[in-house]
Amino acid sequence: MYPTTLNTNEVRNAAGTEQEFGRISSSDRQLIFALLTEVPSKPHRLTISHSETGSGLLRRRRSLVRFDKSVVGEVDTTKIEKISAYVVVDAPVGNLNAVTEISNVMANLMSNVSTTDGVTLINGGTGYGAQALINGSL
Repeated sequence: MYPTTLNTNEVRNAAGTEQEFGRISSSDRQLIFALLTEVPSKPHRLTISHSETGSGLLRRRRSLVRFDKSVVGEVDTTKIEKISAYVVVDAPVGNLNAVTEISNVMANLMSNVSTTDGVTLINGGTGYGAQALINGSL
């Protein structure tokens, strides 16, 4: 379950610097966080959401963790541009008894996109984002 504020090690930038986010919106299927130091004209947001389709053995859950950041254009500096990065897990939850295989696929993805420099990463799915994607939690 996501806390109200992400401020300990939950979100870092490419330089490894911690970035603090606070919850600004929540519902039973979505959370939205904002960077605590964001400039209002350039929002930097984290969104977590879930949707389900089908029923019984055909029930599927689509879970999303998404970051959106608005930045000043570097070529045309009069424009604000939005950059988005997100992970989606689409899982047949109606035909699974456990989250083991969802966790395995998440570990595959996270290890592949995280590093090639030999740094040991923990890909056990214990981060807030991984838990939301694996378990459909907020």
